[in-house]
Amino acid sequence: MVQPLAWWPSFAPTLVVLAICVVTDLRSRRIPNVVVLPFLVLGIAVQVWLHQWGGLGQSLGGIAVGGGLFFVLALMGGMGMGDVKLCAAIGAWVGPMQMLVALVLTGIAGGIFALIWAAWGGFLGDLFQGTGDLVFGGKEKVAELTISNPLKRKMPYAPAIAIGTLISFFSR
Repeated sequence: MVQPLAWWPSFAPTLVVLAICVVTDLRSRRIPNVVVLPFLVLGIAVQVWLHQWGGLGQSLGGIAVGGGLFFVLALMGGMGMGDVKLCAAIGAWVGPMQMLVALVLTGIAGGIFALIWAAWGGFLGDLFQGTGDLVFGGKEKVAELTISNPLKRKMPYAPAIAIGTLISFFSR
């Protein structure tokens, strides 16, 4: 039986990478590959070093859970690929079970942040209208929201990922 991944060797590097990604996402709406991809590879290496081949399975499972779910969301237009890579990299460090907890907490934080973002930006009504169109109006109403359309407001999601991930360390 594979031992659950201990959280302490994962916490400090994750905290540093999340801080960098939050700052860059807030400033430029980008999460840099030069930070995330080495973090992913290092996560696999550290887990294999600490837990032998069981660590590899845990790490790959975490990548699949974090990256997989966010990849589906990216295909639907709800996430950027930087968010996908960041969640995959976090999964490499924390494994699939903690990644599931982190994703649930990230979703809650993201929903709260979206409401704050919309209220602060003065488009809370548009947010609710767009949500209603998405749920009840089908794709034809949502199709007009594109990247070239200034009415589409992109929210940096790294802060929500950071909050969800950090809380997941202490929820165990």
